[in-house]
Amino acid sequence: MASALLRPDRWPLVVLALAAALLIAVHAFETFGGYPPCELCLRQREAWWTAGAAALVGLSLIRIRPSWAWIVCAALALVCAVSAGVAAYHAGVEWKWWPGPTTCTGRMSGPITGKDVADLLSGATKVHMVRCDEAAVRWFGVSMAGWNAVVSLGAMAGSGLAAARGRSVA
Repeated sequence: MASALLRPDRWPLVVLALAAALLIAVHAFETFGGYPPCELCLRQREAWWTAGAAALVGLSLIRIRPSWAWIVCAALALVCAVSAGVAAYHAGVEWKWWPGPTTCTGRMSGPITGKDVADLLSGATKVHMVRCDEAAVRWFGVSMAGWNAVVSLGAMAGSGLAAARGRSVA
């Protein structure tokens, strides 16, 4: 089964499904769980939106020219590597291994949104900023950013394997 999924012509479908599942999950955490995203969380989502879009375009390209499957998988490996980098950076910020962006670490106030102004006008004395340096939740000691790094690395490795398989056939 795993071998069939790593076929270069099928692998983009796996990445597309993974991107969709992860994006649905994080939006559910936000909407139903009450975990609003920080700036770095949004950057991680952008990486998965890019991976999903690249997988969709790649599937179309593979239909036109099957020999390009390995190139599509190599491109997906690159996108997943960027996703892993952003996620690992965010996890490091959460663990205080390095400083994060000043806009979401409390070191300096971030941009004020319309909701912030409305809250202040309605009598709020404090506006809550979603901080990048505080993990909203951890499972087995690993934050969502940390798990995203693990998943992204796995997707990168799978994409690289699929690309290598396709290259050896092309």
